[in-house]
Amino acid sequence: MLAGPVRTLLLLCLATPSRQQPPRIQVRLAGSRSQAGEGRLEVLYAGQWGTVCDDDFDIHVASVACRELGFESAVTWAHSAKYGQGEGPVWLDNLRCTGTERSLAECHSNGWGVSDCHHGEDAGVVCSARHPSGPRALGPAPGLQGRRLEEVRLKPVLAWAKLRVLSEGVVEVKHEGRWRQVCDAGWTRNNSRVVCGMLGFPQEKQLNTGFYRKLWNLKLKDPKSSLRSLSRKNAFWIHRLSCLGTEPLSRCPVQVSPAAPRRPACAHGMPAVVSCPGPAFPKAKAKPFRKGLRAEGPQVRLRAGAQVGEGRVEVLRHGQWGTVCDEKWDLLAASVVCRQLGYGTARQALAGAQLGQGLGPIHMTKVQCTGYERSLQECSFQEAAQSGCQHEADAAVRCNVPHRDYQSQVRLVGGRSPEEGVVEVLVPVGGALKWGAVCGERWGLNEAMVVCRQLGLGFASHALQETWYWQGSPEAGEVVMSGVHCTGTELSIQQCPRHGPVHCPGGGGRFSAGVSCTDTAPDLVLDAQLVQETGYLEERPLAALYCAHEERCLSRSADHATWPDGYRRLLRFSSRIHNLGQADFRPQTGRHAWVWHQCHRHYHSIEVFTHYDLLTLNGSRVAEGHKASFCLEDTNCPPGLQRRFACANFGEQGVSAGCWDTYRHDIDCQWVDISDVGPGSYVLQVVVNPKHEVAESDFSNNVMRCQCKYDGHRIWLHGCRTGDQYGADAVRELEQQQRLATNLI
Repeated sequence: MLAGPVRTLLLLCLATPSRQQPPRIQVRLAGSRSQAGEGRLEVLYAGQWGTVCDDDFDIHVASVACRELGFESAVTWAHSAKYGQGEGPVWLDNLRCTGTERSLAECHSNGWGVSDCHHGEDAGVVCSARHPSGPRALGPAPGLQGRRLEEVRLKPVLAWAKLRVLSEGVVEVKHEGRWRQVCDAGWTRNNSRVVCGMLGFPQEKQLNTGFYRKLWNLKLKDPKSSLRSLSRKNAFWIHRLSCLGTEPLSRCPVQVSPAAPRRPACAHGMPAVVSCPGPAFPKAKAKPFRKGLRAEGPQVRLRAGAQVGEGRVEVLRHGQWGTVCDEKWDLLAASVVCRQLGYGTARQALAGAQLGQGLGPIHMTKVQCTGYERSLQECSFQEAAQSGCQHEADAAVRCNVPHRDYQSQVRLVGGRSPEEGVVEVLVPVGGALKWGAVCGERWGLNEAMVVCRQLGLGFASHALQETWYWQGSPEAGEVVMSGVHCTGTELSIQQCPRHGPVHCPGGGGRFSAGVSCTDTAPDLVLDAQLVQETGYLEERPLAALYCAHEERCLSRSADHATWPDGYRRLLRFSSRIHNLGQADFRPQTGRHAWVWHQCHRHYHSIEVFTHYDLLTLNGSRVAEGHKASFCLEDTNCPPGLQRRFACANFGEQGVSAGCWDTYRHDIDCQWVDISDVGPGSYVLQVVVNPKHEVAESDFSNNVMRCQCKYDGHRIWLHGCRTGDQYGADAVRELEQQQRLATNLI
């Protein structure tokens, strides 16, 4: 009785396709655009045009979109509605592609129309300028199948090459999932330049291949070697590679096999060999501020990058650091920056302030390079002052860097995820390499930053001196490193200064160092111009300063004053602190640990949020005052961003990414008490997050300094600048002028 229905059900199941066919869609670029091939990405689905949310959007998604539009590839992508806000539904959210799909419809997402995004999060793309001729049907892009070489590596031949950073050897490229060697017939120096650039080296080196030719011939004659049979197979070779020298390997024309059938792919040839000079980028700590970049040093730098060789591009012009506008920003210009800094070519040219916004001037826009310039300043560009470009369009890069084996020398153990745990390091002990723990005493965010970067895990969110809740490896319980002190710029924790003999009074175990890592981080920067514009003197009666005295916002001499008679002389100013990073700035402690101050009736979430000092020209402190973070909130946000932190009603405290917190000049403790300071020339210094209690992507811009002239009755603030905003030569000149003026007075 049941045989018939069961048989029918089985047939229906077998007839149902195992995977639903993706819908046919159309894509287009819209919005405000400066050139063809860029704009807001829009998708036609179910008869209606809609947008794509920027959540999880990356270069792989952009590449699929650009190919579907008929372009060869993607240069970069943009977030936060850079090309204006679209209309209609947000069709795709959390879109994830591998980069090989023929259409966005084949990528994974939340589902059509399933999104929690608004049009302020519309994604855009920038496609390569070269456009295949004629209309393009839905399907594989021309030349993609069997003609793309995406990866390259060097195979060491000489014994010494295996003992250092691999920079010389036989070229191997991946073709259709299989590694092949490239025939040296027709091999050019331009090919070597592309290979070295992709491997993280700034240039190629002329190489005499005579020795390698002799070695190759000896191996072919060796009866025990398999090279004789392998080299006769065309599947072993790439017949010819023809690069211009400035493009990535994927854009180099490639001929896998000879045009004539049955001809050997590398008759009488040998594998191509390249030699790249060693990496030229900094290997350890940065130089001190006063000994910063000289005129002959690189006039470009990267800021706020999570990994080595990535960051927001800043250039030094007219003695001041500034950013680059992303208009016409492409891989050629990005590669010039990378090579100038001692890295290889650029992996990505990033637009739309994807690695954070800068502060200060925007120096350059519409940068166009040939790829052979020695510095970005040699490229053609326009002055950005009158372009209308904003910091929301700051350009950034990700460079190819040489593979170094640092990652295998440190590990995190016992955490709830791979991004956290007890720090264990591999160091030589008694003549042998041994895994062990790091002493947690004096372990801080700078050290944690180095570990997270070394592991490729981005920034450090927490540096832990006690890890009793994480279980380390049994074989690595011994403390093998103590007294570690990093600047935060080292490439590995082993490069940081530390104790010679290990000295860790607390021992390991629960007092071992630990870290938590994160992809993004906040970045606080003080608005120096506002400080300069709002500075003034006030003589305030002691009767109005009881609360400020209780919170120790006055100098020590106030302890011996005749209260409530008398007054204090206060240097007052407003401060506006921007969060230019990609993550919210939040107190480390939760609300349960905040301290209630009865006098002002508010909670302190961070004991010292900013530190104010008045210094002599040689750096001696003559007056100080700290500013507790009694109300850390979003005072204002730019259009398109919502205020999310407010102190009212015991609310959550913090500063959202892109927003700012303003402390007006007329609130308590927003001053420096200069009652005991005589007339003269000084430096007003403000340090944000001075104890590094909260992790940031860049601590170098947390210090602001102003030149200060005080005649005993009035005060002038001028030359206010943030951190390393100026080049070292400009700083020395300002200080010299100030000293001369003081001597004349």
